[in-house]
Amino acid sequence: MTKIWLILLLGLGPLMTFGQDTGEVENLLSALAPIKHLQGDFSQQQLGEDNILLAESSGKFRLLRPGYFYWEILSPDQQLIVADPDYLWHFDRDLETVTRRPVTSNTQMAPMQILGGDDAALRDSFSVSRQAQGSFVLTPLSSDVGFQQLVLHLTDTKITGMEILDNLNQRIVITFTGMDALSELMPSDFGFVPPAGVDLFYYDE
Repeated sequence: MTKIWLILLLGLGPLMTFGQDTGEVENLLSALAPIKHLQGDFSQQQLGEDNILLAESSGKFRLLRPGYFYWEILSPDQQLIVADPDYLWHFDRDLETVTRRPVTSNTQMAPMQILGGDDAALRDSFSVSRQAQGSFVLTPLSSDVGFQQLVLHLTDTKITGMEILDNLNQRIVITFTGMDALSELMPSDFGFVPPAGVDLFYYDE
């Protein structure tokens, strides 16, 4: 089940873009603008029909906007995703494999793009509406994306949670805790060097 979330997080399916009304998109961008750097913990639940719990995971994350993202699953398995403006790394510690992909228009990272500060991807690829104060509903403008809807919850200048409805009508609910928006983060905090002995898969253009 963790792999399903990673596919959604990375957005490895194709993503076509079309024009749209930009009203709520700009409101969301304005709400995200004060977030320059952020780190904390997350817990994640995958819910099936009738809200039956299918899987749980937890870990830690950090982001430096724009362009830097770190997402580490610590339980029940161990996965690491690190993104900078050039590359997206995925390290599966259990399988001892590392995958690297270039960050281009061909590497779509839907939720990561939003959190990481890719304003162009948000403007071009999503319809945005307001669910409630601080809650924004993002609907992909293409049916080829790996999810139907993403709800982003913000309180003041902090992201408090996300909910994703996938194409199998399963929900992924992510809650952020221990949020720290004061400690400085630098690009060097997002460096990644593959450990010795792992299998490397580079999908570079």
